[in-house]
Amino acid sequence: MHHRSVFTYFGEREAVLAASVALAEVAVARIDLRAHRGAHPRIGALDVLPFVPLGEAKMHDAVALAHEAALLLWERFQVPSVFYGAAATKAERRLLADVRAGEFEGLVERGHRGGPPDTGTVAAHPSAGATAIGARDVLVAFNVILRSDDLGLARDIARTLRERGGGLRTLRALGIALGDGRVQVSCNLTDVAATPLHRVVGVIRAMAARRGVALEGCELIGLLPRRALLDLAGAVFGTDDEAGT
Repeated sequence: MHHRSVFTYFGEREAVLAASVALAEVAVARIDLRAHRGAHPRIGALDVLPFVPLGEAKMHDAVALAHEAALLLWERFQVPSVFYGAAATKAERRLLADVRAGEFEGLVERGHRGGPPDTGTVAAHPSAGATAIGARDVLVAFNVILRSDDLGLARDIARTLRERGGGLRTLRALGIALGDGRVQVSCNLTDVAATPLHRVVGVIRAMAARRGVALEGCELIGLLPRRALLDLAGAVFGTDDEAGT
């Protein structure tokens, strides 16, 4: 299984910063990556900490908050950080997948891609690793579960579908084994207007069907914009009602 948790919270700047530091404190105290195994890539106990501007906040506000949070994580817990997304200081670190390449074990052995971390004087905390801290727009994370244990199929679908492979715009995807006889295509969409959820699910269903595999279901990780949910309902049920009925 993923052996991983996702927390979504929002609020005023100082409250969000305090919550992020508190979350890091618990993660560092309770998670030892030397004994941790999970299906999802990770480099840290608090693996990724993205800040998303909402309301009147702007991206530069999120970038400043990301940089401040990174300093606090180093000062208080000696956990180094690497900036990604709009907060990145190096081009090779803009994509989270590149920051996570090699995972915690590779980080300990070889260090970070692109040199030293952005904050901290060591590549990794002994048990808590490092944290990828970023600033980005709203992202929709969801998984499409296949009724199969064929990891190669899930990886083939992900490789074909993701934007970096010439597939759907703004889509990032991984094929993951769940460890219980099932596999999934794990998806992140950075622009659901450009590539709506129903299109992603429909393409995955068609690709899996060509190999004789059906979909078992889908699961949303965190939140999604209301508009994206209405668009999905419209595609599935033939409605575009603003009330969502």
